[in-house]
Amino acid sequence: MRVLGIDPGLTRCGVGVVDSTGPQKLALIAVGVIKTDIDVSLDQRLLQLEKEISIWINKYQPDVVAVERVFSKLNVKTAMATGQAAGVALLLAAKVGIPVVMHTPSEVKAAVTGSGRADKKQVAQMVKRLLKLKEIPKPVDATDALALAICHHWRGVGNARLAKAKKKASKKK
Repeated sequence: MRVLGIDPGLTRCGVGVVDSTGPQKLALIAVGVIKTDIDVSLDQRLLQLEKEISIWINKYQPDVVAVERVFSKLNVKTAMATGQAAGVALLLAAKVGIPVVMHTPSEVKAAVTGSGRADKKQVAQMVKRLLKLKEIPKPVDATDALALAICHHWRGVGNARLAKAKKKASKKK
């Protein structure tokens, strides 16, 4: 199963692709950060995000897209921007028939580290370890996207067949 993890953000949107290569075995396929210019209008920033996420979806053909659920404890302005970026990712996945799963930050932390209260350093260290990387991907948005993909592999394994079936069905239409 191939999962595209998306850590939504309007200024920086983390993206990471992780494959399952066997029971409890994961492989990094790609990781990056999509940046938009803060001096450009909101509509143009969302359009840029749409173009870039589309490239990732088309290039890596994920079975599932895992997106971080907007955390309500953020300030309103940040929550709105994060929600808008998440909406772009959800829409793009839906347009091509890829199932989308949303995970909360604490769910991701618990899946990756064993504790829903882990800090960003602990999550980053576990991402590095689980994917057998030489160094932690930077910036943190990239690491968070990989953590989302890993979370879905650990928590969504039972949904793998369903995801593949839905993807095949949508391609036949």
